[in-house]
Amino acid sequence: MTAPAPQKNIYFLSDFHLGAPDHAASLVREKKIVAFLDNIKNKAAEIFILGDIFDFWFEYKHVVPKGFVRMLGKLAELTDSGIPVHVFIGNHDMWMKDYFRTELNIAVYFEPKEFQRAGKTFLIGHGDGLGPGDKGYKFLKNVFRNKTCQALFGALHPSWGIGLANYFSRKSRAKTGNADSVWLGDDNEWLVIFCREYLKQKHADFFVFGHRHFPAKVQLSHSSQYINLGDWISNFTYAVFDGENINIEKWEA
Repeated sequence: MTAPAPQKNIYFLSDFHLGAPDHAASLVREKKIVAFLDNIKNKAAEIFILGDIFDFWFEYKHVVPKGFVRMLGKLAELTDSGIPVHVFIGNHDMWMKDYFRTELNIAVYFEPKEFQRAGKTFLIGHGDGLGPGDKGYKFLKNVFRNKTCQALFGALHPSWGIGLANYFSRKSRAKTGNADSVWLGDDNEWLVIFCREYLKQKHADFFVFGHRHFPAKVQLSHSSQYINLGDWISNFTYAVFDGENINIEKWEA
């Protein structure tokens, strides 16, 4: 008798920030991510990457930022082998267009999206701009997502545009420090507040987000959980859904 095929899992990870703080540190991190993806390729039914893959990304008509070939090649290998990969844009790589779809066969999402898997409802997204407060960022997000603003930036030569964007990204990181890594408590975390408000209108078994650089799992109700994935800068954490439960794990290799 043939043994039943092993159950395959769904994997979630986010916030690689490749390119930061410099090429050498980014390359070490990229190799670690590739090793993880290689490790799960025979165990994954599906992979969700929830934004901020890059510390900066802009797709010109005929140009994309150089580098990251190890990770991009591994993603292509995964999709070529039939594993669906989903990417949500983050606040650092919101200027994705169709490169991932056309070159890597990866679905790209610009807003949180609901998925049904194994009888469970997931609401998945990067997490930026959700919940109360942070009005300054929400205003900037609308500016950056404006097609006219994107066209104006795209008119810059890539050497100028990418150089300018990297400069401001470093300045922003220096100003905010480790703020994204500090847990504010269940009653003050704006993504937890967002999830609780969402549940008043509609049910979801799991809310899965990135953006905040800490791994967290909060029981919102007897049947609903909020999961924040952490990051691949200091935590190297991800989540695994086995068909029934979702758990946060750490990549130790």
